[in-house]
Amino acid sequence: MSNGSLGWRDIKPGAVVTEPGSAAAYKTGDWRSLRPIWDHTRCVKCGMCELFCPEGCVFQNDEGYFEADLSYCKGCGICARECWTGAITMVEEEE
Repeated sequence: MSNGSLGWRDIKPGAVVTEPGSAAAYKTGDWRSLRPIWDHTRCVKCGMCELFCPEGCVFQNDEGYFEADLSYCKGCGICARECWTGAITMVEEEE
């Protein structure tokens, strides 16, 4: 095909996926209604929030505290529910 897209002859038999998809290419946190806020005075740096985040958007900063990449956080609140010290509060997203 002349427009640069693949034609049916170019596709491998058996519907083989040759390039994996990645949500990293899409900012998925735009539709969130709640966002997590960390209180570092209560955080013991246990990492439970990072472990339980279904989106993998919680990370440890240079000081060892955790925070969410809000470009990908969907506001589910699992991090706040799993935080046994109560260091994470879900607050309404502001416009």
